[in-house]
Amino acid sequence: MQTKTARFTKTVVSLAQKAVAGDPEPAYRPGKDGYADWVILAIQGLKEYLGHPYRKLLDVLKEMPQVAKILELTAETLPHFSTVCTRKQEIPMKRWRTILDSSADLYELGDVQAIDATGVDRVQASQHYAKRTDYTFEAVKTTLLVDCETSAILDIHCSMKQPHDTQVGWQVLVRNLDELATVAADKGYDWEELRTRLRAESITPLIPQRDPGMRGWARNLLIKDRAYHQRSNAESVFFGLRRRYGETLWSRTWFGQFRELVMKSAVRNIERAIEDSHL
Repeated sequence: MQTKTARFTKTVVSLAQKAVAGDPEPAYRPGKDGYADWVILAIQGLKEYLGHPYRKLLDVLKEMPQVAKILELTAETLPHFSTVCTRKQEIPMKRWRTILDSSADLYELGDVQAIDATGVDRVQASQHYAKRTDYTFEAVKTTLLVDCETSAILDIHCSMKQPHDTQVGWQVLVRNLDELATVAADKGYDWEELRTRLRAESITPLIPQRDPGMRGWARNLLIKDRAYHQRSNAESVFFGLRRRYGETLWSRTWFGQFRELVMKSAVRNIERAIEDSHL
């Protein structure tokens, strides 16, 4: 029977290959072509899964011939850790998001989804980079859309500023309208236009009002009597991400941190799917 690590590697390789349009390129070509994007994406997934920094990760993979074989590589043809770091920045964000979307497809989604936001700490950037980019923030504002029945992460939004939850909420939800049935969110997403837009798409909003008055108070009570309590699943997912994959982002650039968060979310989906269904 295959180990969990081997099954994870097979799944992340499959999703990484799907993220690249057309037939997957060979894993490695000597010369300037080097490594295919799907190989770099799969190794990034293994980094989050195994929890190693790049240098140690590639050392460990050299001692795992079965995993290298799934990557269609050998111990001798595995990339140098610096190559993985550099190529990470070059792969378009669209491909990272495609892996996350595909990882959510591993689940049979329920009828209630939840959206929530929090700040994720980041490692301090170099003084030169911070000065050049006005890099003064201490946390990445991170918004997750999760399925309440399966706890699968459907989408993620990252921002270095502090946009209002309602604006981010609609941006995330509109990307996933086909996956939504009922959306639960806290009072930070209280915006009547957001409710109206969701209802226009036949989606039920469970979003209480901030200052309800007597009529609104009754409406809030009705919301909380329905599936609103499942909103806490989003908070549980945030807790699980931090506990399993670390509380701090280590990429030095903001776009690297976005990619790191997307991959952490996809890896969590894959790992839980493997545990639940024995992929």
